[in-house]
Amino acid sequence: MLRRHVAGVAVVTTLTADGAPVGLTVNSFTSVSLDPPLVSFCVANDASARPALQAAGRFAITVLGADQAELASRFAESGVDRFAGVEWLEGTDGLPRLPGGLTWLSCAKEIEHPAGDHVIVIGRVHAAESGPAEGPLLHHGGRLYGLHHAA
Repeated sequence: MLRRHVAGVAVVTTLTADGAPVGLTVNSFTSVSLDPPLVSFCVANDASARPALQAAGRFAITVLGADQAELASRFAESGVDRFAGVEWLEGTDGLPRLPGGLTWLSCAKEIEHPAGDHVIVIGRVHAAESGPAEGPLLHHGGRLYGLHHAA
């Protein structure tokens, strides 16, 4: 039944202890609080990016735009170097971010909450910037859809 819920799609990125970029696609990203500015996302306990995210005190979020389904699929793949052949930028915070999104957020991890086979990560937003995308990428029923503004 939850496959019928429509969710936005984002990619969460950070750096490993040796400075390599890691990231994963999430459809659980949401705003938690406006004051202070807090956001959250869920990550599976067995996700390959989980150890780096758990060790990092900071992460970046790229909210994906309507035309970024290929990027979302890439960062959802298992057993691959998700950044191989992918253009990315270093934000002013030093964290990897993906070009072309709706929004970029730079966050510091506040807390993690165990939740079944996932962990809920809550982060404090320290910087936000709008990207060039005009509409969001959405997830529904196991498929990705780009929402474009009508002319």
